[in-house]
Amino acid sequence: MAKVRTRFVCQECGRVSPKQLGKCPSCQQFGTFVEEVIEKESASGSGSNRRAALTTRPPVKLADVEKENYQRMKLPIGELSRVLGGGIVPSSLVLLGGDPGIGKSTLLLQTAAMVAKEHGKVLYVSGEESTQQIRMRADRMKVKADDLYLVTETRLDAILHHIKTENPTMVIIDSIQTTWTDELKSAAGSVSQVRECATRLQELAKNSAITIFLVGHVTKEGTIAGPRVLEHIVDTVLQLQGDPFHRYRLLRSIKNRFGATSEVGVFEMIETGLEEVPNPSEAFLAERQVNASGSAIAVTMEGTRPLLVEIQALASATTFANPRRTANGIDYNRLLLLTAVLSRRVRLSLADRDVFVNVIGGLDIDEPASDLSVAMAIASSVRDRPVHADMAFVGEIGLSGELRTVSQPEIRLREAFKLGFKRCVVPVAVGRQKPNYPKGLKVIECRTLKDALQVGLVPQSA
Repeated sequence: MAKVRTRFVCQECGRVSPKQLGKCPSCQQFGTFVEEVIEKESASGSGSNRRAALTTRPPVKLADVEKENYQRMKLPIGELSRVLGGGIVPSSLVLLGGDPGIGKSTLLLQTAAMVAKEHGKVLYVSGEESTQQIRMRADRMKVKADDLYLVTETRLDAILHHIKTENPTMVIIDSIQTTWTDELKSAAGSVSQVRECATRLQELAKNSAITIFLVGHVTKEGTIAGPRVLEHIVDTVLQLQGDPFHRYRLLRSIKNRFGATSEVGVFEMIETGLEEVPNPSEAFLAERQVNASGSAIAVTMEGTRPLLVEIQALASATTFANPRRTANGIDYNRLLLLTAVLSRRVRLSLADRDVFVNVIGGLDIDEPASDLSVAMAIASSVRDRPVHADMAFVGEIGLSGELRTVSQPEIRLREAFKLGFKRCVVPVAVGRQKPNYPKGLKVIECRTLKDALQVGLVPQSA
């Protein structure tokens, strides 16, 4: 009989400790250590057999490696295909994470039905819902497919048996945290169980033409639960984001071995599921009030896609010694930087005002190209002068108040002109690149933030 040993593993970061700890030294979380039982496997154990079954291949030259023509599976969901890099790659392992109720299972059920109609059999394995519950959700979403098979199972060996028996084109595991193998004595969802199950599924995907989608739970910090190695095992990591109080959902690619990681897909949550938004800029600007102060249009880039979003700011007087700075959709430290530049370089009085900045639609903007529009919205609110309704803004702001160039100016300006904007304020350095401006769009080149304020705000007498 094998000698039984135990260890304690943090469920947040995966740190291993020989004894129970109340607080994890790595992630500083309390009560996250769970005891795991470790048994020494004999030489004839299943793990040893599986490793011995792997064939050893000699090294080959790069030029001698045969090019396998992987034909991507095209999807009717254009937004998902964009994020995946053009379609589903056979033999790939994809991890989809997101907050509870954000729409992960909904998106994958729609994808499974479409793949089953066009490419063959799909197996949907659920460890959280019964087949009757999935059928009810499919009826509500009006999803129908003859080659879509459902099974409720959490034991890994049973799942692998169903996959080998049915031989599907694509498999969906919902979710990896509910899957377990009896080779380990720890509970489902533990670090060792998630790592072992993901590794077994990776071996299956690489040795066959089956594409496997894994649904991953997230922690309260928003990261995917389980060991960090889970994201290294899979080929693609997708994150479904969005505000539960807004109807829009963003699908981002965090890791992609077969495409770019900067793409984003935009979906709208409706009664029948997630519907792709082909023109998100128009949707985000649909309810814009053109003559209201404290509003400016930013032209941002999400991968290769330009997005026009409305940034609103509100500066209100405060009686407290320390005014508040609240950022929703932009980085808080970036807001502090911009308010400091406005106070010092433009002489805008903000010491006695609370400043609130919000990006409409529940979007999160990370790139510095939105600096100019944020500063314009704040100045517009403070001076109570609206921004010109037909004007958009592109530019990064330096600490000296200068405007710095941004990437892909032509694509940004073309998108702004397509949505009806007649003027666009850009840094002077953009003009030095000699971009091909759209005909009919007036491009105003400014050197500093002070110059942009002079041309961007409606005159007081207007």
